[in-house]
Amino acid sequence: MDHRRGRPRQPGGFQSGGSYQYKGDRYAGGGFRPDGQTPHSLSAYRQLYEREFPVYKQPVEVGFFSLDSKRNFFNDSRQLRYYVDPGRNPQLNLRDGYRDRYVKRNDGVKERLDHILRWILENRAKLSTETAASPSACALGVDFITWRGHLTKLLTTPYETQEGWLLAVSKFGGTLYISEVETEAARESRENRTERHEEMMYWGYKFEQYLCADDVHSVPDGGGVVNTSEAFCTVVQTRLADHKLLFSGEVDCRDKDPKAPPAPACYIELKTSAEIYTPKQRSNFHRYKLLKWWAQSFLPGVPRIVAGFRDQDGVVVSVETFQISNISQLIKNEYNCWKPTVCMNFCSDFLSFVKSVVKEDDPRLVYLFSWEPRRDVTYSVHRDSEYTFLPDWYVKEITAPEQVPLARPLK
Repeated sequence: MDHRRGRPRQPGGFQSGGSYQYKGDRYAGGGFRPDGQTPHSLSAYRQLYEREFPVYKQPVEVGFFSLDSKRNFFNDSRQLRYYVDPGRNPQLNLRDGYRDRYVKRNDGVKERLDHILRWILENRAKLSTETAASPSACALGVDFITWRGHLTKLLTTPYETQEGWLLAVSKFGGTLYISEVETEAARESRENRTERHEEMMYWGYKFEQYLCADDVHSVPDGGGVVNTSEAFCTVVQTRLADHKLLFSGEVDCRDKDPKAPPAPACYIELKTSAEIYTPKQRSNFHRYKLLKWWAQSFLPGVPRIVAGFRDQDGVVVSVETFQISNISQLIKNEYNCWKPTVCMNFCSDFLSFVKSVVKEDDPRLVYLFSWEPRRDVTYSVHRDSEYTFLPDWYVKEITAPEQVPLARPLK
């Protein structure tokens, strides 16, 4: 991140490219076609997005929340953990505790945007800077509300060859809410994971346990229980081109140095990956894994990733730090590799496409955007269906006028 200018450094600068291309009803640019009609689909063809890097403002943390071992919401930082350097050759056994000290969250339970919505209800004052000038009682001053993970999928779409996605969008109070819907292929994959796959998912959480302390003065407890329901989430606000975004994402830990910069620049992402032995393995690491790592951390402004490289027995034998601002340099010599500008331009154009399509303001109406590899993004419209995701409790409370405390009677 270039903190002097308050925005990330990326090739191509930060002027938004204004050239939109279309072919019939298919559009790369997301906005209206020259004939004034709304496009029916959006191309994900990567070459269409090789223009200047769009404006992406330095993300600002506007809040945070915690989820406990039962997934209960708390409007505080009780689950925030502190990074402890394990050294370059730590020999951490990631298999330890898998059989007897592991409480796995039920990932079949779909929470949708519920935790973010609870944060919004408890922190409306932080989002009310533009509310006074807005005619809507529930205007929040942002164009989009979603999870960081949903935006990560959009960034990686032009290079994704295996997995499609479904994103449900509802417009309410002038704001567009985006919530992922599990695809049939993803459901089948989740329900048919091998035991080896389940264990390797645990390894990532175990690595976090080895490197994270509960407070500034304590040390990690590698012998404790790993509970994947617990989480600390940042809530950030930023702008991509002309799209004002509010999104939340889980944070692994923060720098314990009291001189560390304010959030989100003090946050650290933790990852594990297989040891790299050959040039082909290194190339694959650059082309596939670093793409997802970069997208996930670049979006909320997390500046570094600490990666543990493990052997085939699940033992971390080396640790390396990746600065997000340096990743584009790492991959530049890879032939036909991914480009940050393509990722960000596609995301920006998808959001423009959504704006051009989703016009009716109704929390019960869902526009379901669908994409499969080597296909265009298309959409369908559903009213009062299984895809409705904005809960009644949120709609009711956010449309109610804010309560003004009554003055105490004079004695």
